[in-house]
Amino acid sequence: MQWRKRPVLYEIPAWAWLAELSARYRANITLANVPAPEWDALAALHIDAVWLMGVWERSPRGIDVSNANSDLQYEFARALSDYTVTDNVGSAYCVRAYEVDAHIGGREGLARARAQLAQRGVRLILDFVPNHIAPDHAWTETHPEFLLRGTLQDVEQSPGEFVRVGEYVFANGRDPYFAPWRDVVQVNAFDAGLRAAMIETVNAIAAQCDGMRCDMAMLLLNNIFAKTWGARAGDIPATDFWRELIPAVKQNFPDVLFVAEAYWNLEFELMQHGFDYCYDKRLYDRLKRDNASGVRAHLRAGADYQDKLVRFIENHDEARAADAFAPLQHRAAAVIFATVPGAKLFHDGQFDGRKIHLPVFLARRQAEAKNYELESFYRALLKVIDADMFHQGEWQLCACSGWIDNASFQNIVAWTWHHQDERALVVVNYSAQRSQAMVELVWDDLRARVWRLSDALNGDVFLRDGNQLRDAGLFVDLDAWRFHFLQFEA
Repeated sequence: MQWRKRPVLYEIPAWAWLAELSARYRANITLANVPAPEWDALAALHIDAVWLMGVWERSPRGIDVSNANSDLQYEFARALSDYTVTDNVGSAYCVRAYEVDAHIGGREGLARARAQLAQRGVRLILDFVPNHIAPDHAWTETHPEFLLRGTLQDVEQSPGEFVRVGEYVFANGRDPYFAPWRDVVQVNAFDAGLRAAMIETVNAIAAQCDGMRCDMAMLLLNNIFAKTWGARAGDIPATDFWRELIPAVKQNFPDVLFVAEAYWNLEFELMQHGFDYCYDKRLYDRLKRDNASGVRAHLRAGADYQDKLVRFIENHDEARAADAFAPLQHRAAAVIFATVPGAKLFHDGQFDGRKIHLPVFLARRQAEAKNYELESFYRALLKVIDADMFHQGEWQLCACSGWIDNASFQNIVAWTWHHQDERALVVVNYSAQRSQAMVELVWDDLRARVWRLSDALNGDVFLRDGNQLRDAGLFVDLDAWRFHFLQFEA
């Protein structure tokens, strides 16, 4: 069964979610015995897939490293008021083995969870961490040639960049713009044996899910890897890492979805290498720090490219949206990212208005008061974008204009959706001031009709003449951070 176009994804931190369910039901809840109402509640969100983040076996050695890191310990204590070291179960991205952790139900528990989701028409996404492994991963003993090696002199001169594991010295995994991650060791993406082993690993993952989110995918590109590691990595292969791996896996699992965590404007390149979707960090940054003009400029990219982006305003790597955005701006940003082309990623707790960012090391999270008004808004939004129009329809960015003495139209962003008899207009004032604009509509069949415009999110209804809509556009007057979600009916 093929994926729906422009799917809606929902990220859940597996350990913390199961801890909350265990407390609520006063029982040991694992993936094997999640109560049916919990799966029903997820399906009721009108989502296409659940991303269970952090199901793989974590590293005891990684726990030791993070427990010795004072900065991380401070972060953990900020996230959890009664934190103790037993709450640190190791980073979800310090993978000791691609086996489902026994604590959350093991392989059988994951299979049961996947079956429960499938019964409700929801798919399963899991993590794949290609750039590094835990220092107690089996390969550090059985296949040291798969990893970037160092010397005892490297450890002595750069103890923050290399680590001794048994008789070998390995480079710590890293992003070239930041300090190395001390709890992981770096794979050698140029090694043919490593690539073959990775293909085998990902085939095993694909047998247990419907898609995978590939952590820091751009680090494995030949040019990036060569710049990061230089001669230490050896000769650059003729073929890029992902161009080998993705087709090899899709030969066995043609419908498995590959989602790239991507930065540095490398999204398009990763798409060319076979990724179905790539993170859209640029839209997030513009929503958080920029203005309507920046958002509009980003949305002028080609439709094929935009349809392969994953839009979001929070995930486990970013601050909580309720903390990063003021309340009204939060809603405006949500309407924007949820109604433009591409996949949409929502994060567990986002609808409740959680503000405390949960480090991926922790097995539980701080209790927070639920924002019922925000939850109601998100549920209404997800219900509206579940329509076929937003998955199969045609999207068009609208031009907005104003007047000589009123430049506030520059604060307005707008676009239309059209599919068969359905059509909608989304208009957002993405600014802190009241703004007005004329929104251009390009539908030629607007003329000679009176149109009923119903706001699906706030209940407003307007009647407008089709000739005026086509010739002059739609006049909008919106308070700060306000929006219209107008469904058209002749």
